[in-house]
Amino acid sequence: MDSVVQLQRQLVDYSAQLFNEGFLDDQFNQLQQLQDESNPDFVVEVVTLFFEDSERLLDELAKALEQQSVDYRKIDAHVHQLKGSSSSIGAQRVQKVCIGFRNFCDERNIEGCQKCLQQVKHEYSLVKTKLETLFKLEQKVLAAGGSIPWPM
Repeated sequence: MDSVVQLQRQLVDYSAQLFNEGFLDDQFNQLQQLQDESNPDFVVEVVTLFFEDSERLLDELAKALEQQSVDYRKIDAHVHQLKGSSSSIGAQRVQKVCIGFRNFCDERNIEGCQKCLQQVKHEYSLVKTKLETLFKLEQKVLAAGGSIPWPM
């Protein structure tokens, strides 16, 4: 039983760290509150869709920025979509970079857009790794016979 309590404490501490470091915001808590016994994998499923969608959008953004004639409206539409999906799961740092990215689109600033693409890729990679670690910790707690102490 001690190992379950220790794993739960580790999970709570790690989750708190993600919020304190600004990776996640309250929207992630709201997403967790939608999960219940009838849909125990809801958060993982939603976040997995976010990962798939984000990777597609990041590829599209990279291709669009490599074009001879850059279509800033198309880039802005992709960034707007990425901003919305990151906001919906509470990926706060990705969302914040997208706000700046959209400003560079409005200014038709190719260098700013390219810099923001690198920043958003970096923040996305970080939040993906952090969320995958969070989900692995949850699985360890469940495998040890414990329950997930939500909301955290």
